Amino acid sequence: QVQLVESGGGLVQAGGSLRLSCAASGGSIEFYHLKWFRQAPGKEREFVAAHSSLGGYFYGDFQGRFDISRDIAKNTVYLEMIGVKPEDSAVYYCGADAGPISSIRKAGTVEYWGQGTQVIVSA
Repeated sequence: QVQLVESGGGLVQAGGSLRLSCAASGGSIEFYHLKWFRQAPGKEREFVAAHSSLGGYFYGDFQGRFDISRDIAKNTVYLEMIGVKPEDSAVYYCGADAGPISSIRKAGTVEYWGQGTQVIVSA
């Protein structure tokens, strides 16, 4: 059973940067697809980024402002956010699964979720 714990959220000014972390325990992240989603109030959970178990990178439409990476030694996945905008305000969740690559952008195949970390971007 993999447990995921996000951190690094907070209040940031528009145009600034932020790095979210998602630390895993109870198992190695090495063989999982690792994903970031976000959910703003009243909206559906939205795909942000994924790093597949085979090393592929997948992103939502964020104009190259976000970057996902994983550190196997630290058993942690990161989301670097630059040039943040007020519309990036949301709770950010990390997830892990071993589903098909065709579902890499989908939340439905995620097996393990973190509790989320809040990001608030002020104008």
